[in-house]
Amino acid sequence: MFQEYADEVTPPQETNTWIALTRNAIPIGEIYEWSLLPDCGAVVLFSGTARNHADGRENVTKLSYEAYEEQSLVRLFAIANQAREVWPQLGRITLVHRLGDLEVEESAVVACVSSPHRPEAFEAARFCIDSLKASVPIWKKEEWAEGADWGTRSQDIIDVAIVENQTT
Repeated sequence: MFQEYADEVTPPQETNTWIALTRNAIPIGEIYEWSLLPDCGAVVLFSGTARNHADGRENVTKLSYEAYEEQSLVRLFAIANQAREVWPQLGRITLVHRLGDLEVEESAVVACVSSPHRPEAFEAARFCIDSLKASVPIWKKEEWAEGADWGTRSQDIIDVAIVENQTT
């Protein structure tokens, strides 16, 4: 069904949905390669990276992510299922989030979707990353020159179905 939390993130062999949490670097190239299918002419890969600033926080040097891991995996899988309901022609879907400490420019999250055509791939990838940000219990802590604190753009976690109504 989905990959449990793992240090080593590897593509699934018997499903077209790759869900994972990891403390290691996200294998972006491998995700892209895995997403290629003979009947899919579009692959959209979004990689959210750690940046050096946040609202009112210059010179951010490190991010740290924490998660309610069991519930995060369940919700990531629900996002992929919902995407397949809205866009049934999707090929492969990957949702991987990094946990622990990240340096600036490292990938924190990847949402990747393959589809026969680009409009559905773009729409589904956007839905997946927006739903992940809104419905998965993962929290970000930022460190900068003057201190450390939780991210300023946090929001209440909502159900995936509510996100779908807002984005589709």
